[in-house]
Amino acid sequence: MFEHYIFTLASASPRRRELLKGLDIDFTVEPGKDEKEAYSEGMPHTEIPEFLARHKSESFHRELVPHEVLITADTLVFLDEKILGKPRSSEEAHQMLRALSGRTHTVTTGMALRTRERIHTFSDTTEVDFRPLADPEIDYYIKTYRPFDKAGAYGIQEWIGYTGITAIRGSYFNVMGLPVQRLYTELCNFL
Repeated sequence: MFEHYIFTLASASPRRRELLKGLDIDFTVEPGKDEKEAYSEGMPHTEIPEFLARHKSESFHRELVPHEVLITADTLVFLDEKILGKPRSSEEAHQMLRALSGRTHTVTTGMALRTRERIHTFSDTTEVDFRPLADPEIDYYIKTYRPFDKAGAYGIQEWIGYTGITAIRGSYFNVMGLPVQRLYTELCNFL
């Protein structure tokens, strides 16, 4: 369907790579520069993921070739408008999961599609409900799955998702890091 285009996924995430493969699109993986994700403090939290995805796209380390489509994404977990990023330690992961326990939070992925001529950004949001989690469950998950590369300190596709998540409203794949159905629709409209 998109055979006239060259797709490049600018992400080191194995989950994004796996999900994009599910769309049967030929693509290469070329992570961009590893920059600090910066945004202004006054920016509404709902705009941050899309802003970061656009920034990743515009700061990509090389020029795009004709018919190339660069795909960038940034997924953030929000609890009461507070960003829960990737934990830097077991203690921080425990604090995040303790905060999410028994609560509803949102996961938003901002995305950018860019060619040499234009750029298009969009975002997708999913609400996630966790049942109350016991400290031994949180400790087991962190020790066994080491979720230090995951926003909010968890992966929905891992043990904590199987045992702790009671409901989601929106895209399951968005919580994994790439809202593939929305991406497909946006690609069809963009190209």
